[in-house]
Parts: sequence; C-alpha cells; structure tokens
Amino acid sequence: MILYLHGFRSSPQSFKARLLAERMRLLGRADEYQCPQLPASPAAAIALARDLVREVDPAQLTLVGSSLGGYYATWLAQQSGCRAVLLNPAVKPPRDLEKYVGVSIQYHSDEPFEFKREYMAELQALQVDVISKPERYFLIAATGDEVLDWREMVGHYPQARQIVIQGSDHGISEFADYADEVLAFCGIEAESSNR
Repeated sequence: MILYLHGFRSSPQSFKARLLAERMRLLGRADEYQCPQLPASPAAAIALARDLVREVDPAQLTLVGSSLGGYYATWLAQQSGCRAVLLNPAVKPPRDLEKYVGVSIQYHSDEPFEFKREYMAELQALQVDVISKPERYFLIAATGDEVLDWREMVGHYPQARQIVIQGSDHGISEFADYADEVLAFCGIEAESSNR
C-alpha cells in the first residue's frame, strides 16, 4: 500500500498525488493507494495517517511524502519501520513554517485555514535528528527548489537512495519522469507496454 502525504497548503489535488493515483489506477491497484486531505495540525495529520495504515503490515507499506508530508513520512517511517519516498522534503519545518502562523490559503481550493501557534510545538515533537536504516528511504531533491534547500535534504538522509535533479522546482514539475522509479521502490512494478 502507498499512503501519500501532501505538503503544507497542498491537497490530494496536487500534481504528484494525482499522477501516482492515476498510475495505480492504470495498474489495477487503485485500492492500494490513499491520499487524504491532511489537517493543519501536525498531531492531527499524524493521527489520521496512523489510523489509515493501522492494519497494514509495515513491510507492505510505503509512505510518499512531499515537502511537509516528507517530514511526516520520515517520523512515521522511523516509528513503524515502513519505507518512505521523500519528494523535496521539509527538514526543519519548525524553523521554516514560523512565518505562516495565522491564516493561509490552500493552493488547490483557495480555502482559508489556520496554522496555529501551538502547531509549532507539534512539529518539534516530530523532529527526527538521525534516520535509522537508510535503505528504507528514497530521496528525490531538486536543486531548483525555490522553497527549501536541497542541500539540507541530501545531508539529512545520508546513505539513503538519492536522486538530485539539477534545476526543477519545489513541485518537481517533471515528476512523471520519476514515477515508475518511485513505484518500483514501493514494490509496485509498472507493467511493460509489451504485455
């Protein structure tokens, strides 16, 4: 199973989330893919993710986390022992999101939501200083990320499988080029077009 965790102000309507959902549908495995709308509260987002995968064997689970979702995926993978794919993950969101305390607008719906001051402590509680078992992690980082520093990402996941894209952007516009590799890491082989 794949659980996709979107980023701050994002949603299941993000380009990467929809692309993976469509790939899974075409493979006849749509029921093995979930991407919930995460609440603004980090603690509530983690609780939701844990509820969704409570019955899933960690050996059969991969978390795919984008930006802030990558921060959540790292903590959850450390706790459960499952695999995690990290797409331009946030490494230090307690530092980076301080300026967003207050009301923000979601990217895909223009709906307002409140990021409360107490959420900063919830983020801090999820900090993973050093990952264990780096073979369970797959990092895709873009040097052209206009939001987060790719060097922090690379440094935070030493010995993990890594692809560093020269250029690109925070959303990884060319994610379609890497989707099959992501799915393979998740244990899902894309079917050959020759079959």
